[in-house]
Amino acid sequence: MNTSASTVAQTLIGVGVLLLAIGIGAGALAIPAEAGYAGVGPNFLPWIVAIVLAVCGGALIAEARSGGFRERETPSGAERGDWRALAWVAAGILVNAAFIERIGFVAACALCYALAVRGLRSAEGRPAGGVVRTLADAGTGVAIAAPVFWLFTKVLAVNLPGLTGTGWL
Repeated sequence: MNTSASTVAQTLIGVGVLLLAIGIGAGALAIPAEAGYAGVGPNFLPWIVAIVLAVCGGALIAEARSGGFRERETPSGAERGDWRALAWVAAGILVNAAFIERIGFVAACALCYALAVRGLRSAEGRPAGGVVRTLADAGTGVAIAAPVFWLFTKVLAVNLPGLTGTGWL
């Protein structure tokens, strides 16, 4: 990529970050502003994220226009993206979204974890694993998701979809 095309591409990255900041700010406008605990309303965090993204976008544009991203390292990894690995990770996310209400938070997150790890292993060029490895990954997913579920439902009183009506699974 020549310098002019590189400057344009780098400027577009900054513009994209600014557009993301505008989108989040527009979404924050739709959130009620009435203050809750400690005088902070539910739209506080989205506004903070929008402001920080706007500052970062402006800094990226300034950096691109003043000579380009100078301190960047040479990218690591393969020349091309691994689409099969991406498909496994995307499948994990989509399966989680599709089944979280049907099989509960813990099982859906464990399944998401197992599929995503399979894709990440594949992206590293390592064997993705067979049935035993996938079951071990699902077990690890349960070990991560269950405490999160219990913390949110029992301690923070946030309703997450469960598999049973007891609130423990």
